[in-house]
Amino acid sequence: MRIGVISDTHGRLRVEAAERLAGVDFILHAGDLDDWEILDALERIAPVYAVRGNNDWGGWAQELPQVMRFSLGGVSFCMAHRRESIPWGLDGVDVVICGHTHQYSQEWIMKRLWLNPGSCSFPRPYRTAPTMAMLTVEEDGSFSVEKIEL
Repeated sequence: MRIGVISDTHGRLRVEAAERLAGVDFILHAGDLDDWEILDALERIAPVYAVRGNNDWGGWAQELPQVMRFSLGGVSFCMAHRRESIPWGLDGVDVVICGHTHQYSQEWIMKRLWLNPGSCSFPRPYRTAPTMAMLTVEEDGSFSVEKIEL
């Protein structure tokens, strides 16, 4: 199973990001979509799990949770826009996803992957490439992550 992980699109879905997402089984968006049309465009590519970011306003955004826990292919996820919004109780969680900083990072903390895909639209610092991540989940529940620069 391939899972595209993005964040901080801020109303702009780059063609390069959409092309990289084509064919994925799921898309995870860690907030700051800024516009329901981005969510709609992503849902035409694959099923989407998304959380509300600090720039997501209006009725469409109120339907998005601030923190979301779910499982895909035997891998358990916890996702929020800001890292500080992740709850303390993470028993059973394999991957923590957050955005907000516009900077890609991945680190293993206590046998758990903490992943920030950066921004696939507006990276920081601004002279760096936009980024996203691709998670590959195997049938046995093991997974790997790849950083993608657009």
